[in-house]
Amino acid sequence: MSTPSTPPGDHTPAYDPVDLTTCDTEPIHVPGAIQPHGVLVAVDDDAVVVMASANAGAMLGQDAEVVVGRPLGDVIGSRAADLVDRRVAQGYPDEPLVAVLDEVPLGGLAGRAVDLHVHRSGERTIVEVEPVQHVRDTSMTYQSARSAMGRLAAAGSVVGLADQLAREVRTLTGFDRVMVYRFDDDWNGEVVAEDRRPDLNSFFGLHYPATDIPAQARRLYTVNWLRLIVDIGYTPVPLTPILDAGTGAPLDLSHSTLRSVSPIHVEYLSHMGVTASMSVSLLVEGELWGLIACHHYSGPHRPPHDARSAAQFLAQVSSPMIADRERADDREAALSTQALLAELTARVSSSSESPLDALISDPALMKLMSASGVAMNFDGTIRTVGVVPATEDLVRIAAVTDDPGRYATHTDHLAGTDPALAHLAPVVSGVLRIGASSERWLLWLRPEIEQVVDWGGDPTNKLLSASEGRHVRLSPRRSFDTWRQVVRGHSQGWAPWELEASEVMGRHVNGLLLLRSREQIAMAESLRRNVVLDRAPGFAGVELVARYRPATTYQLGGDWWDAFELPDGRLALVIGDVAGHGVSAASAMTQVRTALRAYLFEGHSAASCLDHLDRLMDGLLDLSVATAVIALLDIATGRVEIANAGHPPALLTGPDGAREVAHDARPLLGVGVGQADTVVVDLPVGETLLLYTDGLVERRGYDMDERTDRLRVLASSTSVEESLDRLADRVLALQDGTEDDDTTLLAVRRL
Repeated sequence: MSTPSTPPGDHTPAYDPVDLTTCDTEPIHVPGAIQPHGVLVAVDDDAVVVMASANAGAMLGQDAEVVVGRPLGDVIGSRAADLVDRRVAQGYPDEPLVAVLDEVPLGGLAGRAVDLHVHRSGERTIVEVEPVQHVRDTSMTYQSARSAMGRLAAAGSVVGLADQLAREVRTLTGFDRVMVYRFDDDWNGEVVAEDRRPDLNSFFGLHYPATDIPAQARRLYTVNWLRLIVDIGYTPVPLTPILDAGTGAPLDLSHSTLRSVSPIHVEYLSHMGVTASMSVSLLVEGELWGLIACHHYSGPHRPPHDARSAAQFLAQVSSPMIADRERADDREAALSTQALLAELTARVSSSSESPLDALISDPALMKLMSASGVAMNFDGTIRTVGVVPATEDLVRIAAVTDDPGRYATHTDHLAGTDPALAHLAPVVSGVLRIGASSERWLLWLRPEIEQVVDWGGDPTNKLLSASEGRHVRLSPRRSFDTWRQVVRGHSQGWAPWELEASEVMGRHVNGLLLLRSREQIAMAESLRRNVVLDRAPGFAGVELVARYRPATTYQLGGDWWDAFELPDGRLALVIGDVAGHGVSAASAMTQVRTALRAYLFEGHSAASCLDHLDRLMDGLLDLSVATAVIALLDIATGRVEIANAGHPPALLTGPDGAREVAHDARPLLGVGVGQADTVVVDLPVGETLLLYTDGLVERRGYDMDERTDRLRVLASSTSVEESLDRLADRVLALQDGTEDDDTTLLAVRRL
């Protein structure tokens, strides 16, 4: 067996030696050394060598110090250099490239067939050279590739696919053991499939803590699909020079096939008895889902380059298959939940009881979320069903799981949210909460599930080692005997379709309350509060303030505002006003707001969203008219795209005063005519964009233009040091405490 004998610092001469206290920040992508089964040269844009591995003399017949500064053609031969030039011109494709170094007279690679791996690293082109490995036929032909893909596609589940993938990769590469390793949400890993030599003990089902593969290693697995260590006992080959003379930095080897690995990882593998290893990434929708981990125990092992490429190809083919299998499983569960939700809402709608009584008494309410208990609070009256804690505990749970920016919140580890509630774990460890008010919420509760986890060694090893004191060197855990742990305080996790069903059910019940409750006015207020939050959510890079003042104490107007992040990263700010007051205005407002949010999420421009909404209101929804203004803010650049439909214009306030964003607004929404246009403005850091409804400037017996002028004066007197809260208070003072109409204000400032 090969065992690591090289001092730790020699593996990574570009940075200081590390131990377990620093391995999670180790810059493993810039080790300053490679493994010795190949040779590396880095060239500039003129194909002149700027760095070379120290084994250039043994491999290519010219010492590294001599190679640096020479044209690439003088080092590997003109024909091989031409192949490299062609690969660079093609944009660095990843296909295998084989050359014969028949122009290299000396060195171990002279006259030999070699694999060339060419890729870009910052300002340099890296050329890695390995001798072609001639072993038994493992090349993947078109037909064999189709056959392998067919066998993988035939697997009906993720587990079956992983089993087949482990067999295919072991057949291709000849490793003693091949495992498929899956990460959980906390980056702990589990061996979900395995193919091995018959005499080896099984690792199937073992778990490995997240510290075994630190974050920077996981990042590398997302940019470089394959990593090979031919011999754990290898002697690292440093680069000459260690630092690039042109950049003053070590060479980034993130995409390198020869990159020297962390000595911590080498020691870790040696404690497992591994003599050679290979890892291939499994990525689902750009995220690291797991790894194909290959181990060898009977000496060094270097699979041929075409076998490695074939293994990588199978991993790339399997990754979307994994996503498809998981989506299929999720779809089946989601459809079942949706069917149960439809039955539940139908019964509640047709019940002669009040919607709340009908809902809490229906057995499907707990079954819908696989809950053991449900608690509902409506204006201080708490109803429960199933197994629940004491009332005071329910109130605290509702408070700690509340998020003003989200209607539905959830946790599967309540003690992690509030350690003071840890004693409730046998009754409630998981909570799904819906509701946008501290007095109106519904909780689904799940108890803890004691989970027995078999770890591949003690996952607390790092902490235990640290407790020994500074005189003990922290090193990778030496024992890989199975270590059993009982994990407590966690419930079954909440699935995305369960979260969606909870929101749908909550909205449905709110609708029933509007239609059937004797307190329709109070219910309409609840609906508005569920849709339009009392305070603005927080977003990185901006200060955001929202204010709403009702025309009456019941808060039943058609005003609304919205603020959320779009898929492209921009911040969408919307303010609008549906004509009228009372239940009908509040109900129409929720439909209009929801539709506009959907159009924005679909990727339409601000102007197009208003036009779509106009047609929807005029046709399908048959709603009364409304006004709205949309501002799409790129927080990084300050670019704002604004579109207006019959609404008061936005105000920009800064050192030069307040000015309206003037453009030709399209007509009111709901009339079925007109077309919106877009105005683009800049919002410099420190300046404020102010959106408001007409209730701020309209008042019986007063001139609207005069009040608008007063608004500009009030808004322009702000300074960068003044908070937006104070600015909002000053602007709202324009109303003098009397409101003829609802008033909504939305202000944003880049930080």
